[in-house]
Amino acid sequence: MTNLLSDRAPYSAIVDRPHFKLPSDARLLVWVIVNVEHWSIERAMPRTVLSPPMGQPLQPDLPNWAWHEYGMRSGFWRIFDALNQRSIVPTMATNGIVCESYPRVVEAALTKQWEIMGHGFVQGPMHKVPNQSEAIQKTMETIKSFCGKAPVGWESPGLTEDDNTLDCLSASGIEYVADWVLDDQPVWINAQPKPVLSVPYTVELNDIPMMLLQNNRSEEMLLRGIDQFERLYVEGATIPRVMAISIHPYVTGVAHRIGYFEKLLDHIQSRPGVLIQTGEQISNLYRSQFAPPI
Repeated sequence: MTNLLSDRAPYSAIVDRPHFKLPSDARLLVWVIVNVEHWSIERAMPRTVLSPPMGQPLQPDLPNWAWHEYGMRSGFWRIFDALNQRSIVPTMATNGIVCESYPRVVEAALTKQWEIMGHGFVQGPMHKVPNQSEAIQKTMETIKSFCGKAPVGWESPGLTEDDNTLDCLSASGIEYVADWVLDDQPVWINAQPKPVLSVPYTVELNDIPMMLLQNNRSEEMLLRGIDQFERLYVEGATIPRVMAISIHPYVTGVAHRIGYFEKLLDHIQSRPGVLIQTGEQISNLYRSQFAPPI
C-alpha cells in the first residue's frame, strides 16, 4: 500500500520555498467553493439533520432528503445572488449527475462563468466506487457535454481518496485537486501519469464541520472567517497565501446563515491586495511559476 502523505506529498516547509508571486502585488488569494450535490431519496442520505425516530433508520428518508432539496430549490439562489451582487466568480464543485437532475442550477452557474469542478458522479465516498476510472471519466464526459468543457479540478465527495484515486484523476486529465487540506499554498502531489496540483481547500472554513458537526451558531462563519482572513492577510505580506471558503446550499443558503456569509464577503472585498479567483485560476498561476517535479 502506498503511504499517501510521505510518497505523494513530500514534506515542504512554507518558509523554505521560492517566492510565490501574485498578480498586482497581491498578498492573498481567496477562492469560494459552492458544493452542489445530488442526493437520491432511494438511498441512505450522505448526511442527516434529523435522527431517525426510535433510532430506527428508515428509507425513504424523506425529511433529510427534503432538507437537502431545499438547498437546491431555495438555498442555492441566495448564494447565487450573494456572489453575483459582489461580482465574485466561484468554483462550483458538482456531482456529474447534477447536470441531469438539476440542469437549471448548472445553467445559472454557466451564465456567470462559474468554474465547474468535478465532485464525483453521485455523492458517495471514492473508496466505495466499484471502478473509479469509469466513474471519473463518466463525470468528466457528462460535465463536458453539458458545459462545453471538461473540468480541470476535482474535489472528491467527503474529500475521500484511496491509493488509486490520484492516478485515476491524473489519467483522466484532472490538473488540480481540493482533497489535500495540508497547506496555505498550492503543492504538487505525485501521481501517474503526471503530478497533480493540490490547491488549498479547507475543513475549518467549511460549513459542514462548522455547522453540522460542531453545532456552532450561525455567526461562526463570519467570526471564524474574519479571524482566518486577518491572519493570512498579515502573513501574506511576506509569504503569499491562499484562503478557501467552502459552502453548501442546504447549509449556508438558509435564511438564518446567508447574511453572515455576505458580511464575510464584504469584509474580504474591503481590503486591498486581495484577489478572489477560481481554483483553476489559482492552479494556472502557480503552475506558470513552478513546474511539476520530475
